[in-house]
Amino acid sequence: MNTATPGSSDLGTTMERKRKLRVLVAKPGLDGHDRGARIIARGLRDAGFEVIYTGVHQTPEQIVNAAIQEDVDLVGLSCLSGAHLHLFSEVVRQLRAGGAGDITVIGGGIIPEEDIPRLKKAGIKHVFLPGTTIVEIVDWTLKNVRPDSRSDSPGKKAG
Repeated sequence: MNTATPGSSDLGTTMERKRKLRVLVAKPGLDGHDRGARIIARGLRDAGFEVIYTGVHQTPEQIVNAAIQEDVDLVGLSCLSGAHLHLFSEVVRQLRAGGAGDITVIGGGIIPEEDIPRLKKAGIKHVFLPGTTIVEIVDWTLKNVRPDSRSDSPGKKAG
């Protein structure tokens, strides 16, 4: 049974992989508005991904620890408070410092377009702005995140 979001021809391909892609969705900082993050988490789950949602008010350290412990392939960060430059960059920095720099990190929320180049320079692979559909996020993820290659990466703990 495919419960994927209608409208995308690629959604079923997640089931053909060796294992499901694991995604951590997190709300760093003091931003308590998580409706959008919960909608994204549910949409990714419905598309066949394994999703862990950390909840609100997470520190970068908590997010990184959860990402490593849960052996995720993708971290999706959501920020509406304006602290995205610092918080998103800090998550990437701590992932790299913790030997998990191969985990793909994406962001979304209320982010000015002029901040996107700085986020990408800091290591955020893609930024999704308001109005992005679940199908667009799923399609981008399927094209850009490879769980099979991460599990074979050097320094990766066998689990």
